Amino acid sequence: MMKKCSAILLLMLSSVFAYSQTAQKLKTAMSSFNADDQLNYAISSLYVIDATTGETVFDQNSRVGLAPASTEKIITAATIFDILGTSYTYETKFGIVSTGNGKSLYVEPSGDPSLGSWRWDETKDVAFIGRLKAALADKGITQLQSVIINASKWDYETIPDGWIWQDIGNYYGAGAQPLNWRENQFDLVLKSGSNIGDAVSVVKSTPYLYDYEIVSKATAAPKESGDNSYLYQPSMGSKNGILTGTIPAGQSAFVVSGAMYDPVNQFIKTIINHLKSSVNFTTADWSVVRNPVQNVDWVFTNRSPKMTSLVNWFLKKSINLYGEAFIKTLALENKGKVSTDGGIGIVKDHWKNKGIDPEELHLYDGSGLSPQNRVTTHAEVTVLRYAKNQSWFNDYYKAFPDAYNNMVMKSGTINRVKGFTGYQKSKDGKEYIFSFLVNNYSGSQYSLIRKMYKVLDVLK
Repeated sequence: MMKKCSAILLLMLSSVFAYSQTAQKLKTAMSSFNADDQLNYAISSLYVIDATTGETVFDQNSRVGLAPASTEKIITAATIFDILGTSYTYETKFGIVSTGNGKSLYVEPSGDPSLGSWRWDETKDVAFIGRLKAALADKGITQLQSVIINASKWDYETIPDGWIWQDIGNYYGAGAQPLNWRENQFDLVLKSGSNIGDAVSVVKSTPYLYDYEIVSKATAAPKESGDNSYLYQPSMGSKNGILTGTIPAGQSAFVVSGAMYDPVNQFIKTIINHLKSSVNFTTADWSVVRNPVQNVDWVFTNRSPKMTSLVNWFLKKSINLYGEAFIKTLALENKGKVSTDGGIGIVKDHWKNKGIDPEELHLYDGSGLSPQNRVTTHAEVTVLRYAKNQSWFNDYYKAFPDAYNNMVMKSGTINRVKGFTGYQKSKDGKEYIFSFLVNNYSGSQYSLIRKMYKVLDVLK
C-alpha cells in the first residue's frame, strides 16, 4: 500500500512539475511577445488551462473583452449542439395554395443555410430542383401563377449590427435570410488587361444573376499581387453592384466571390426557369407574406444535412452565413420568432448557467464578423472545456480545422484582429485548452501569426 501511495504521489508531483515548467515557458514566451514592436499599441490575451483539472496554467488578460473574429464560432457551434443536438435538420416546406383564379407555389422557409449548397451532393441546386419537380409532377401540378414566401416568423433584419459596408458585398458578408440559396453566394469570372492599370472586365457570373449586374471599376495590378478586389452592394435605387480594387494583370478567368444582393429573387427565378419544361408559371411574380396562408396542400419537404455536418463545414471553412443562420435558428426554436438579438440572448443565458458572466459575451452576431463583438479568452476556454465533457464532443472536435501550426484550433481574422483557440496535447501527454487573442496589432498579419505560433509551440 505504501508503495502504491508513493507511486501516486510521485505521479502527482511529476504532473505539477510539468505544468509549472509549461507556465514558466509561457511566461517567458509571452514576455518576448508583448515586447515586440507589433504589440506597441495592441492588447493581447492568452488563457491556458489544464484540460483535465481545469486549473489555470497561464493567464494574461483573460477577463478583458476583445474582438474575437471567427474564434467566436466555437461558442456558436457548442451552443447549437448543446441546445438543438447533432441530429437537428432544417425543413423547407413547399405547398400549393389557391390564389386569384389559379394556384401558387407556397414556400415555408426554415432559414436552412445549406439549401442549394454545392458542398453536399444532395443539397446541390440541380438535385434539390429535381426533387421539387418530381413532387409537383406526382401531384399533377402543371400550371402555377406565382410563388409566395411565408416569412411570418422572421424579422426584417438580414445583416447583423456592426457589419461594415466593405464586407457585405463579398461572399463572407452574406447575411442569413428566411430563405437562403446557394449560400447566398455567386462567383464572378474576371478578365484583366496585360498592363498595370488596365481595366478589368466581367466575363460572367456563376450562377447567372437575375435582375442584377456587376459594374467593374477594378484595374490590373502586378502579376503576383493576388486578389485585392472588393464587391459592393448596389446603392439605394440601383440594381448594379460595384467591383473595385485590383486583380493581377494578364488574367483571362480570375474568380472572385460575392454575396447575392437578393437571394430570394435568385431562388425563385432559378426554380421557375428550371421547372418551365413541366410547370407553366403564368407570371414570374413572387411575394413575401407576414401572415401565414391557411389551407395549404403540402407537397414536398426538403431536409438539410444533419447539424453535425453543417457545423463541420461551419468551423472548418469558417462560413459566416452558417453562424448567422444558427443564431436565428436558436431564436426560432426557443421563442417561435426569429431575430439575431433573440438568438444572442439565448446564447448568453445558456452559458450564464455554466460559469460565464453575460458581460463576457458582448455579441452582435453568430460568426464573429462584426468588429463590435467583445469576448473574453476565459469565456472561450470555458466553452471548450464544457464541450469536452459532452456526448457531442467528438463531432465538435473533428470539426476544428487542422491546418494551423499542426494544432487543433479555430482561427479568427478581421482588421487588426487575430486569434486562435482550441485544444493541444503535448509530447509528454499533457492536455491543454487555450485561447489567444490579439487586437490592434501593427504591421503584417503573417509576421504576427508566426510570433503567436512561437508562443503556442510551448504547448507542444
